Order: sequence, then structure tokens, then C-alpha cells
Amino acid sequence: MQFMVQWKIVPTDYRAAAETFLRSGAPMPLGLTMLGRWHAPGSGHGWLLCETDDLTTLVEHLAQWGEHCEFKTTPVVSDEVTGEGLARVYR
Repeated sequence: MQFMVQWKIVPTDYRAAAETFLRSGAPMPLGLTMLGRWHAPGSGHGWLLCETDDLTTLVEHLAQWGEHCEFKTTPVVSDEVTGEGLARVYR
């Protein structure tokens, strides 16, 4: 399943979050695949598109950053999956 994670760095932790990111690169735990990651420069906001069949890996990754960030996590599906679901109802 794919998830879009939106983060906001806690303003008082911006420097610590930046140093941690520069040191580690924010790798994904085994079982969590990063499909893309984007940053809004200067805002402390960003987005991670990831995929996993084991939700504990997503929880693990977010917990690793929990002291620095607030998160909003949304399951997302492709146009293809959405179209198939809509077709079942509207055709």
C-alpha cells in the first residue's frame, strides 16, 4: 500500500532535524520503500511517498523523526486503482 506522509519540522528543532538529515540521509527501514521525497525550501514542510505491506515499518520511520516533526499520513491510490473502483459502482 502507498502512503503520502506530509511533515512539518517543529520550528525549535529545525537545526537538529537538518543536522540529523545531513548525517543520515533519512534512510527507510527494511520493508519501507521510498518512491519520492520532496521539500518546500525554507518552510520546514515536506512530503514522502512510500510503499509498504508492513505498516510497522512506516511507524518505525516516523518514530525515528518524531522528536523533530509533526506528521499527517494519508493512504493513496493510483488513477488506475481509482478508476477500477469507480467502474464497479458507476458502470
